[in-house]
Amino acid sequence: MDNITITDFTDARFTQMFRRYFGELGIAVRDWDGLFREMNGGENTAIISVAPDGHATGFIQFCPMRFESWFFTFRTGFIREFWVEPESRGRGIGSELLRLTEEYFQRAGLRWAILTTDTAERFYTCRGYKPAPDIGAKNGDTAFIRDLEKIP
Repeated sequence: MDNITITDFTDARFTQMFRRYFGELGIAVRDWDGLFREMNGGENTAIISVAPDGHATGFIQFCPMRFESWFFTFRTGFIREFWVEPESRGRGIGSELLRLTEEYFQRAGLRWAILTTDTAERFYTCRGYKPAPDIGAKNGDTAFIRDLEKIP
């Protein structure tokens, strides 16, 4: 498997997988091109897993995020979207994409990775993520956080 980092979300490998991902979730989108253009910019990044035959098998989309209060500010790594095609699950692709993302965050000087999930809690807890019930997410899903300094 090869892993390719992208920041252009109009890349056909990404758009095809993202459409499948949203289809699996039952989410309808009226303007796909507009959605993908909207993802471009800022520090939004993705890593795509590509099989030797060129077939894209999964992706993880992430960005550094700034949190602010009236007194504190800090940055953390935010995993926005993460998907591996059903035919390729259980082969270590997701674990590798997550590891690469955590390394990216560490190189950027970020101590924490945060995400939400309603489908893969066990996947994340087995990889060191802890539920964060005191963190509210707008999508209503459980937030999970990992201290990147505690990665062996």
